[in-house]
Amino acid sequence: MKALWSAASGMKNLQLKIDTISNNIANVNTTGFKNQRVEFKDIMYDSYTQIDQIQNEGSPVPIEIGHGVMTSATLRDFTTGNLQQTENDLDFAINGEHFFTVIDENGNYRYTKDGSFKIAVTDQGSKLVTSDGYYVQGSGGDILLGDDAKEIASDSLGNLTVKRAGSDTYEALDNFMLVKFVNAAGLESVGRNFYKETTASGIPIEGIDTEDKTEVLQGFVENSNVQIVDEMINLITAERAYEINSKSIQTADRLLEIANNLKR
Repeated sequence: MKALWSAASGMKNLQLKIDTISNNIANVNTTGFKNQRVEFKDIMYDSYTQIDQIQNEGSPVPIEIGHGVMTSATLRDFTTGNLQQTENDLDFAINGEHFFTVIDENGNYRYTKDGSFKIAVTDQGSKLVTSDGYYVQGSGGDILLGDDAKEIASDSLGNLTVKRAGSDTYEALDNFMLVKFVNAAGLESVGRNFYKETTASGIPIEGIDTEDKTEVLQGFVENSNVQIVDEMINLITAERAYEINSKSIQTADRLLEIANNLKR
Protein backbone atom coordinates (compact mmCIF):
# COMPACT_ATOMS: atom_id res chain seq x y z
CA MET A 1 0.00 0.00 0.00
CA LYS A 2 1.25 3.45 -0.94
CA ALA A 3 -0.14 4.77 2.35
CA LEU A 4 2.56 2.92 4.28
CA TRP A 5 5.43 4.42 2.32
CA SER A 6 3.89 7.90 2.13
CA ALA A 7 3.34 8.04 5.89
CA ALA A 8 6.82 6.63 6.52
CA SER A 9 8.36 9.39 4.40
CA GLY A 10 6.37 11.93 6.41
CA MET A 11 7.66 10.56 9.72
CA LYS A 12 11.24 10.43 8.46
CA ASN A 13 11.26 14.02 7.23
CA LEU A 14 9.34 15.36 10.22
CA GLN A 15 12.04 13.84 12.41
CA LEU A 16 14.54 16.01 10.53
CA LYS A 17 12.35 19.04 11.19
CA ILE A 18 12.20 18.22 14.89
CA ASP A 19 16.00 17.82 14.95
CA THR A 20 16.39 21.25 13.34
CA ILE A 21 13.97 22.89 15.79
CA SER A 22 15.81 21.25 18.70
CA ASN A 23 19.09 22.68 17.42
CA ASN A 24 17.52 26.14 17.22
CA ILE A 25 16.25 25.90 20.79
CA ALA A 26 19.61 24.60 22.03
CA ASN A 27 21.32 27.67 20.54
CA VAL A 28 18.87 30.26 21.84
CA ASN A 29 21.70 31.86 23.87
CA THR A 30 24.50 31.39 21.31
CA THR A 31 26.03 34.70 20.23
CA GLY A 32 25.34 35.45 16.57
CA PHE A 33 23.44 32.20 15.95
CA LYS A 34 20.96 32.21 13.05
CA ASN A 35 17.95 29.93 13.20
CA GLN A 36 17.09 27.39 10.51
CA ARG A 37 13.87 26.10 9.05
CA VAL A 38 13.24 22.98 6.98
CA GLU A 39 11.48 23.16 3.62
CA PHE A 40 9.65 20.21 2.06
CA LYS A 41 8.38 19.21 -1.36
CA ASP A 42 6.19 16.37 -2.55
CA ILE A 43 7.53 13.29 -4.31
CA MET A 44 6.54 11.93 -7.72
CA TYR A 45 2.94 10.98 -8.53
CA ASP A 46 1.31 8.01 -10.22
CA SER A 47 -1.16 9.39 -12.75
CA TYR A 48 -4.15 7.38 -13.91
CA THR A 49 -6.20 8.66 -16.87
CA GLN A 50 -9.86 7.72 -17.05
CA ILE A 51 -10.75 5.87 -20.24
CA ASP A 52 -14.56 6.13 -19.99
CA GLN A 53 -14.64 9.71 -21.21
CA ILE A 54 -17.54 10.99 -23.29
CA GLN A 55 -16.85 11.35 -26.99
CA ASN A 56 -16.00 14.93 -28.03
CA GLU A 57 -16.44 16.22 -24.47
CA GLY A 58 -12.74 16.76 -23.66
CA SER A 59 -10.38 14.85 -21.41
CA PRO A 60 -11.28 14.30 -17.75
CA VAL A 61 -9.01 15.33 -14.88
CA PRO A 62 -6.45 12.55 -14.28
CA ILE A 63 -6.26 10.67 -11.00
CA GLU A 64 -2.98 11.35 -9.23
CA ILE A 65 -1.65 9.41 -6.24
CA GLY A 66 1.40 10.84 -4.46
CA HIS A 67 4.29 8.97 -2.88
CA GLY A 68 4.88 11.18 0.14
CA VAL A 69 7.24 14.01 1.02
CA MET A 70 10.94 14.78 0.92
CA THR A 71 13.18 17.50 2.37
CA SER A 72 14.18 20.12 -0.21
CA ALA A 73 16.35 22.48 1.86
CA THR A 74 17.26 23.81 5.28
CA LEU A 75 17.10 27.59 5.05
CA ARG A 76 18.98 29.81 7.51
CA ASP A 77 17.47 33.13 8.55
CA PHE A 78 20.11 35.88 8.66
CA THR A 79 17.98 38.63 10.13
CA THR A 80 19.79 40.55 12.87
CA GLY A 81 19.22 39.31 16.42
CA ASN A 82 18.79 41.47 19.48
CA LEU A 83 21.83 43.62 20.25
CA GLN A 84 23.01 43.37 23.85
CA GLN A 85 25.19 46.07 25.37
CA THR A 86 28.20 44.69 27.24
CA GLU A 87 30.40 47.80 27.79
CA ASN A 88 33.36 45.64 26.72
CA ASP A 89 35.61 47.46 24.23
CA LEU A 90 36.49 44.16 22.54
CA ASP A 91 32.87 43.27 21.80
CA PHE A 92 31.55 44.28 18.38
CA ALA A 93 28.20 43.73 16.73
CA ILE A 94 27.17 44.21 13.10
CA ASN A 95 23.73 45.72 12.69
CA GLY A 96 23.17 44.69 9.08
CA GLU A 97 23.91 42.00 6.53
CA HIS A 98 27.72 42.03 6.69
CA PHE A 99 30.05 39.52 8.38
CA PHE A 100 33.38 39.71 10.17
CA THR A 101 36.20 37.86 8.41
CA VAL A 102 38.67 35.57 10.19
CA ILE A 103 41.32 33.03 9.18
CA ASP A 104 41.22 29.55 10.70
CA GLU A 105 44.13 27.27 11.61
CA ASN A 106 44.36 26.02 8.00
CA GLY A 107 44.55 29.48 6.48
CA ASN A 108 40.97 29.42 5.18
CA TYR A 109 38.70 32.45 5.30
CA ARG A 110 35.71 32.08 7.58
CA TYR A 111 32.85 34.49 8.22
CA THR A 112 30.99 35.15 11.46
CA LYS A 113 28.45 37.37 13.19
CA ASP A 114 30.06 36.68 16.57
CA GLY A 115 32.10 39.78 17.41
CA SER A 116 33.14 38.87 20.97
CA PHE A 117 36.86 39.20 20.27
CA LYS A 118 39.94 38.77 22.45
CA ILE A 119 43.59 39.87 22.43
CA ALA A 120 46.32 37.30 21.82
CA VAL A 121 50.06 37.93 22.27
CA THR A 122 52.14 36.64 19.36
CA ASP A 123 55.73 36.99 18.17
CA GLN A 124 54.57 39.89 16.01
CA GLY A 125 52.82 41.63 18.89
CA SER A 126 49.24 41.64 20.16
CA LYS A 127 46.55 40.66 17.66
CA LEU A 128 42.77 40.68 17.67
CA VAL A 129 41.44 37.10 17.69
CA THR A 130 38.26 35.11 18.22
CA SER A 131 37.69 32.94 21.29
CA ASP A 132 39.15 30.03 19.26
CA GLY A 133 42.32 31.99 18.51
CA TYR A 134 41.49 32.69 14.86
CA TYR A 135 42.94 35.97 13.61
CA VAL A 136 40.39 38.67 12.87
CA GLN A 137 41.03 40.18 9.46
CA GLY A 138 41.36 43.81 8.48
CA SER A 139 42.03 45.33 5.10
CA GLY A 140 45.74 44.81 5.70
CA GLY A 141 45.51 41.23 6.98
CA ASP A 142 45.69 40.28 10.65
CA ILE A 143 44.71 43.19 12.90
CA LEU A 144 47.96 43.93 14.72
CA LEU A 145 47.53 46.02 17.86
CA GLY A 146 51.15 46.20 18.96
CA ASP A 147 52.52 45.65 22.45
CA ASP A 148 51.58 48.99 23.99
CA ALA A 149 47.90 49.22 23.01
CA LYS A 150 45.86 50.65 25.88
CA GLU A 151 42.47 51.25 24.27
CA ILE A 152 40.89 50.28 20.97
CA ALA A 153 37.94 52.03 19.35
CA SER A 154 35.81 51.58 16.23
CA ASP A 155 33.45 53.85 14.35
CA SER A 156 30.21 52.74 12.68
CA LEU A 157 32.06 51.75 9.48
CA GLY A 158 34.50 49.46 11.28
CA ASN A 159 37.50 51.81 11.12
CA LEU A 160 39.74 51.01 14.08
CA THR A 161 41.87 53.40 16.12
CA VAL A 162 44.11 52.67 19.08
CA LYS A 163 45.37 54.66 22.06
CA ARG A 164 48.81 53.57 23.20
CA ALA A 165 50.41 53.68 26.63
CA GLY A 166 51.77 57.13 27.44
CA SER A 167 49.59 58.84 24.82
CA ASP A 168 46.24 60.61 25.08
CA THR A 169 45.42 60.55 21.37
CA TYR A 170 44.07 57.83 19.11
CA GLU A 171 45.96 56.77 16.00
CA ALA A 172 44.54 55.03 12.94
CA LEU A 173 45.07 51.29 13.10
CA ASP A 174 43.10 49.33 10.49
CA ASN A 175 39.51 48.57 9.57
CA PHE A 176 37.50 45.37 9.85
CA MET A 177 37.23 43.33 6.67
CA LEU A 178 33.45 43.36 6.48
CA VAL A 179 31.89 41.31 3.70
CA LYS A 180 28.40 40.50 2.47
CA PHE A 181 27.03 37.89 0.07
CA VAL A 182 24.48 37.99 -2.71
CA ASN A 183 22.86 34.89 -1.18
CA ALA A 184 23.86 34.62 2.47
CA ALA A 185 21.45 31.68 2.89
CA GLY A 186 23.83 29.69 0.66
CA LEU A 187 26.67 29.88 3.19
CA GLU A 188 27.71 26.59 4.76
CA SER A 189 27.89 26.43 8.55
CA VAL A 190 31.13 24.84 9.80
CA GLY A 191 30.39 25.16 13.53
CA ARG A 192 31.77 27.49 16.19
CA ASN A 193 29.65 30.33 14.77
CA PHE A 194 31.59 30.27 11.48
CA TYR A 195 30.41 30.02 7.89
CA LYS A 196 32.28 29.36 4.68
CA GLU A 197 31.73 30.51 1.14
CA THR A 198 29.99 28.18 -1.30
CA THR A 199 28.95 28.32 -4.93
CA ALA A 200 25.40 29.02 -3.80
CA SER A 201 26.39 31.99 -1.63
CA GLY A 202 28.55 33.66 -4.27
CA ILE A 203 31.89 35.34 -3.63
CA PRO A 204 32.24 37.75 -0.67
CA ILE A 205 31.70 41.42 -1.44
CA GLU A 206 34.06 43.48 0.69
CA GLY A 207 33.28 46.89 2.19
CA ILE A 208 30.23 48.93 3.10
CA ASP A 209 28.61 50.87 0.26
CA THR A 210 26.80 54.16 0.72
CA GLU A 211 23.51 52.33 0.07
CA ASP A 212 24.20 49.75 2.79
CA LYS A 213 22.51 50.22 6.15
CA THR A 214 25.16 48.23 7.98
CA GLU A 215 26.85 49.72 11.02
CA VAL A 216 29.39 48.40 13.52
CA LEU A 217 28.58 48.88 17.20
CA GLN A 218 31.35 48.67 19.79
CA GLY A 219 30.48 47.40 23.25
CA PHE A 220 27.62 45.26 21.90
CA VAL A 221 27.15 41.62 20.91
CA GLU A 222 24.45 40.21 18.65
CA ASN A 223 22.32 37.58 20.35
CA SER A 224 20.70 34.62 18.63
CA ASN A 225 17.71 35.50 16.45
CA VAL A 226 15.81 32.38 17.60
CA GLN A 227 12.29 33.21 18.79
CA ILE A 228 11.62 30.60 21.46
CA VAL A 229 7.81 30.94 21.28
CA ASP A 230 7.81 30.35 17.51
CA GLU A 231 10.10 27.35 17.91
CA MET A 232 7.85 25.81 20.57
CA ILE A 233 4.82 26.21 18.31
CA ASN A 234 6.73 24.66 15.40
CA LEU A 235 7.80 21.80 17.66
CA ILE A 236 4.20 21.09 18.72
CA THR A 237 2.86 21.16 15.13
CA ALA A 238 5.69 18.90 13.93
CA GLU A 239 5.00 16.48 16.77
CA ARG A 240 1.30 16.35 15.94
CA ALA A 241 2.01 15.80 12.24
CA TYR A 242 4.42 13.01 13.19
CA GLU A 243 1.69 11.43 15.34
CA ILE A 244 -0.90 11.63 12.56
CA ASN A 245 1.50 9.98 10.10
CA SER A 246 2.05 7.14 12.56
CA LYS A 247 -1.74 6.70 12.79
CA SER A 248 -1.87 6.52 8.98
CA ILE A 249 0.54 3.59 9.15
CA GLN A 250 -1.63 1.91 11.80
CA THR A 251 -4.74 2.45 9.67
CA ALA A 252 -3.05 0.97 6.59
CA ASP A 253 -1.94 -1.98 8.70
CA ARG A 254 -5.50 -2.60 9.88
CA LEU A 255 -6.79 -2.44 6.29
CA LEU A 256 -4.22 -5.03 5.26
CA GLU A 257 -5.25 -7.19 8.22
CA ILE A 258 -8.90 -6.99 7.16
CA ALA A 259 -7.99 -7.95 3.59
CA ASN A 260 -5.92 -10.89 4.81
CA ASN A 261 -8.77 -12.14 7.00
CA LEU A 262 -11.37 -12.10 4.19
CA LYS A 263 -10.60 -15.71 3.28
CA ARG A 264 -11.52 -16.96 6.76
